[in-house]
Amino acid sequence: MHSDEDVHTYFATVVLPNREVWVAEANGEPVALLVLDHDWIEHLYADPEWTGKGLGSKLVDLAKAHSRDGLSLWTFQSNVKARRFYERHGFNAEEMTDGDNEEGAPDVCYRWTRP
Repeated sequence: MHSDEDVHTYFATVVLPNREVWVAEANGEPVALLVLDHDWIEHLYADPEWTGKGLGSKLVDLAKAHSRDGLSLWTFQSNVKARRFYERHGFNAEEMTDGDNEEGAPDVCYRWTRP
């Protein structure tokens, strides 16, 4: 949907100067990242070779530790792995849309509230 150049520009001009960004590294290379905008998880990605090794869980736990009230995020309804991941981490689905997003794909808003 977006070119690599567009993504690089967005991260350089919007994400890095205005968001909290945590990066997990292995051998000096980034293998996972989480981008937080106040109480919103905007991005959580792990290199496919590192998926399932606990990095996403560690990053979400770090975001929870830094959150005062809770965290929210959007993911696609069709992303079953992500939905299971967030539900395992105590997030609850609060809203679903029929594709009110850039991709036009049905999505779901999850919320985690501090116990």
